[in-house]
Amino acid sequence: MKNSNQDKNLNYKMENFARVSSSFRDPSGILFFVNGQVYRQVNQSYKNDYEKLMDSGLYDLLIKKKLLIPHEEVNIEPILNEKSYKIIKPQQIPFISYPYEWCFSELKEAALTTLEVQKISMGFGMTLKDASAYNIQFIDGHATLIDTLSFETYRDGQFWYGYRQFCQHFLAPLSLISHKDVRLLQLLRVFIDGIPLDLTSSILPMRTKSMFSLIAHIHAHAKSQKHYESKIDVKIKEKKLGKKAFLGIIESLLSAIKKLNWKPSGTEWAEYYSDTNYSESGFEQKKDVIVNFFEKIKPKIVWDLGANTGIFSRLSSSKDILTISFDIDPAAVEKNFLECKKNSEKNILPLVIDLTNPSSSIGWQNDERMSLMDRGPTDTILALALIHHLAISNNVPLYKIAEFFGNLCKSLIIEFIPITDSQVQRLLVSREDIFDEYTEDNFKIEFKKKFNIVEMVPVKDSKRTIYLMEKKL
Repeated sequence: MKNSNQDKNLNYKMENFARVSSSFRDPSGILFFVNGQVYRQVNQSYKNDYEKLMDSGLYDLLIKKKLLIPHEEVNIEPILNEKSYKIIKPQQIPFISYPYEWCFSELKEAALTTLEVQKISMGFGMTLKDASAYNIQFIDGHATLIDTLSFETYRDGQFWYGYRQFCQHFLAPLSLISHKDVRLLQLLRVFIDGIPLDLTSSILPMRTKSMFSLIAHIHAHAKSQKHYESKIDVKIKEKKLGKKAFLGIIESLLSAIKKLNWKPSGTEWAEYYSDTNYSESGFEQKKDVIVNFFEKIKPKIVWDLGANTGIFSRLSSSKDILTISFDIDPAAVEKNFLECKKNSEKNILPLVIDLTNPSSSIGWQNDERMSLMDRGPTDTILALALIHHLAISNNVPLYKIAEFFGNLCKSLIIEFIPITDSQVQRLLVSREDIFDEYTEDNFKIEFKKKFNIVEMVPVKDSKRTIYLMEKKL
């Protein structure tokens, strides 16, 4: 077990303390912030399970396999003295993402990670007491369990209490994407505790009712799902299952998840760079300009908005800058993530985000899951070939776009695309040109209200310009 260490920077006042809003559901402990750092109180009620996790060798093995977030024990003042057993400081996560922002393969990796942790835990006499997708984050390119208090001692005859939650959080959305439509992943924004199995069963095509894994875990399960707990869950819990049968269910779920696939293709933006209007020299010059800007401002975190498959995201991630690579197109994000896995990239996280309707604050009191805005401001935003989509495709005025970026970043690298550009003209083919205010002069006027323009560089062989801006204090 790790030795306790005194955190010398924690002579804090109560005004610097804040409880993490999503941590109220678990009686085993409490997550809280002190001076911007996250800590977890382990309650006395979880003492035995925590000691078993740490002393059995399970913690060390999961850390070695990068399946669990590491932590250190610290000596600081607990939140509730009468409940506290220990305070631990987990590895800090610079950006929190949510399942409804992941692409298919990210959700699939998170599912397989959850099952692998469960399977390994059984070998140490422990089990996961839940299977929430929100317990997974992507750290250094890997899906990683972040809830240290998810483990409990396995009891003979016990079934996995996280079974139904796993089916709703992972198997249901993955099945819907694989067999129906990738956009159905967004149901996770509506159903915060996973997509109901009866709804999943009703949407899935008839052919899935002949697939054994989906019959067992979706269709049959859904038939008996009623109110807040299905009869099948109650029956299974009442029935004493041997360890071999328990592991058989985990293996069955692993097989079901591994069989699910989705091929990204056929969308406009997934093939964007094969249809660009840049010359080759202009494209390379654009890369050089952006790299030069990064060297000047030296950001620690970059948000690439409208990143497509991540070509420009890699200009920052390759320099050990954590880069969150957002795009509206799930196919483009899928291709981006698969490229990350192929090349073992650690500093890039592809996510699906619609900037005209970004992730909002949801859950209990609209405070359980953070909005995109709540997770800012970031050091730098990269906004290339984006502004014309916001202004023309979505009728967002330039002043609103400037306000949006002003609230999200400290510095901004943005490309202005004039209305004469062929990509803009493509957007205007089927609609009236009512965009008299969409000019570079008005762009400068509105953005100067929020930013100082540091530098502007014309893109070779085009009428486009790339700007480096810093937010006004």
